[in-house]
Amino acid sequence: MRKNIFLYLFVFAALIALFLLMKGNKTAKTSTEKIEALEDEIATLKDSTEKLQFRLMDMQYFSLENNDDALAYYDHLNLENPTRYIEDKLLETNEAKGDNPLVPYAGMESDFKINKIKVLNHKWLLADFSDGKYWGDLVIKYELKDNLSVDFTVVDHLLYTRSNN
Repeated sequence: MRKNIFLYLFVFAALIALFLLMKGNKTAKTSTEKIEALEDEIATLKDSTEKLQFRLMDMQYFSLENNDDALAYYDHLNLENPTRYIEDKLLETNEAKGDNPLVPYAGMESDFKINKIKVLNHKWLLADFSDGKYWGDLVIKYELKDNLSVDFTVVDHLLYTRSNN
């Protein structure tokens, strides 16, 4: 009788060991698949990040901050951030009552005001204007003088047409 109990215990222990082995293999396989999927996702995210960095560098190519030759024109003025200074001066033109004097159109819904500005270099900038419903773009030539005044001259302009959809 004692011999049979040990045999049953041995078979029972062998079955438990076999069950645990199968369960462990399945868990390891599942974990390996998850790790491989995460590695693929990480590779995809790294590739996307790299593409975005290249796109950002392309977008920043035409900007005063990244153009050392253009920034050299303002070294003698000791401005900490020439781009911000020029943007602020342009936004000050919005303070005039009515339409911004640089926008060659009369506002239809309200007054046309400049919203966004992209300083390209030491001579030109792009600006977006809107009256809340209608909008357009300006190409502006500017000159930052030694007394820190800025003269703006509109080179070209565009007012977008609205479709009645």
